[in-house]
Amino acid sequence: MKSLVIDSSVAAKWFLPASADPFASQAVDIFHRFAAGQLNVIVPELFWAELGSVFWKAVRQSRCTKAAAEFALRSLKETRVRTVPSLVVVESAFDIAVRFERSMYDALYVALASVSRTTFVTADERLVNALATHFPVRWLGAVDLSWR
Repeated sequence: MKSLVIDSSVAAKWFLPASADPFASQAVDIFHRFAAGQLNVIVPELFWAELGSVFWKAVRQSRCTKAAAEFALRSLKETRVRTVPSLVVVESAFDIAVRFERSMYDALYVALASVSRTTFVTADERLVNALATHFPVRWLGAVDLSWR
């Protein structure tokens, strides 16, 4: 089965209103494949704090209610998202962060994708532009999920 590493920029699109959210349909396609058991989703433990922060900000900006954000976090927590301790990839992530002048947060996702021999999908186009020639990093707006 195909696996993907995703970050909170992708997962948040599964739950937040899509009206002004570019590439929400691509994110939802990933979610549907994941929910149908056609795709494994892998995240570093940092993902959960980042996702909580995204929802906190959405509540503050009135993009969603507190109850909707709590439901989203609870629902996602109950899924089969494989969460990997950051300690597993921290040294690789640090090397990536220093060599490519990226944050440790971003580097944890990239290192996890490299170690897992899979692709990291993010809505962060600047990150993709900086690293895609060196690592399996793909922009959500250009990801091809045509495989079955």
